[in-house]
Amino acid sequence: MNAFGIVFLAALALATATRLWLASRHVRHIRAHRGRVPDAFASEISLDSHQKAADYTCAKTRLVMTEVIIDAAILLVLTFGGVLQLLHDLSAAWLPEGVGRGVLLIALVGIVASAVDVPFRLYRIFVIEQRFGFNKMTLGLFFLDLIKGLLLGATLLLPLAAGILWLIQQLGAHWWVYGWVAVVLYGIVVTFIAPTLIAPLFNKFSPLQNQEIKERIQRLAERCGFKIKGLMVMDGSRRSAHGNAYFTGFGSSKRIVFFDTLLAQLNPPEVEAVLAHELGHYKLRHVIKRMAWSAAFSLAFFWLFDLVMQSAWFFHGLGVASTSPAMALLLFSLVLPLFVFLLQPLGAMYSRKHEFEADQYAARNASARDLVSALIKLYRENAATLTPDPLHSAFYDSHPPAVARIARLQKA
Repeated sequence: MNAFGIVFLAALALATATRLWLASRHVRHIRAHRGRVPDAFASEISLDSHQKAADYTCAKTRLVMTEVIIDAAILLVLTFGGVLQLLHDLSAAWLPEGVGRGVLLIALVGIVASAVDVPFRLYRIFVIEQRFGFNKMTLGLFFLDLIKGLLLGATLLLPLAAGILWLIQQLGAHWWVYGWVAVVLYGIVVTFIAPTLIAPLFNKFSPLQNQEIKERIQRLAERCGFKIKGLMVMDGSRRSAHGNAYFTGFGSSKRIVFFDTLLAQLNPPEVEAVLAHELGHYKLRHVIKRMAWSAAFSLAFFWLFDLVMQSAWFFHGLGVASTSPAMALLLFSLVLPLFVFLLQPLGAMYSRKHEFEADQYAARNASARDLVSALIKLYRENAATLTPDPLHSAFYDSHPPAVARIARLQKA
């Protein structure tokens, strides 16, 4: 083991310990506040609903703690345990050196990772979600989704991986610039086709039929200067009782999608207020800003990856003998999250800022009171905790805590 190996182990230990500490804080804080509904919600949410949300959040967090420990152990097994090298040797036995062998290695690692994840997904859906009354999925549908997801991942990601490996092989020193451009353009294309070609593989979409809601949305869109390309309802209730709404796609593929569960939970003015919030993200260019940041970070990713790919210490420090580009890509993707983990609160803070801005946009263009009412219903129906640990929330949460969010809207 060289110096980088020691740094890697230290980063793994720090990230794992921090995750477990934050999760345990979260559970303790929620349990400590389980016996009383926050004053801002006392008239709308019963103690039973509050305690259900507390127990549900604690159950999910305990599962996450188990996953953190298992993930750390698997990473050690893949690297120092020799599994990555074994998979490389298998791919070398089946295919000659080149792009095809690299793609096979990446596919084998993907299969192993998916197999490890399946038990956690089964427990999350058929134990936790089932216990709290949210699961609507059958085992047959679960495995059908799993197979579709694997095939879709292979269809979308393996050609991209092959393209990156080919660029490394053919373009020499500046391959990473072309690789970055290819990945960004590929992401835009996938985002464009996702609403019409990918999403229907998993869910059924039908035009919104509720005339009152349609008229409200049309008036809202006119006020906001937004051209509606499609108002769709998704059969979310086929899998879960949770509700949501979102924008998806670009240009002619742009759609507004409502879960059928959300339409069953909210009245028309509340649906309008929720949509005004989503429109706020679009009109305030939050999606474009996030895509720009993502492109900038991916450029840094490719530049740094090019540096370590040419360094023997990177491979040897992780217990791997093979120095192929495919192995470098896998190793870099596995270890980089450990070294950027402590930057996660910055991304979460940026996302919460956007959520506050979208709330204010909704308050100006719809009704703050209706948005408050909708959010409280969604917190209750989705069993979202009202009392997260402040530090855990600051570190991870992409949305503001319920108390802070409602307080700002009530001022509006």
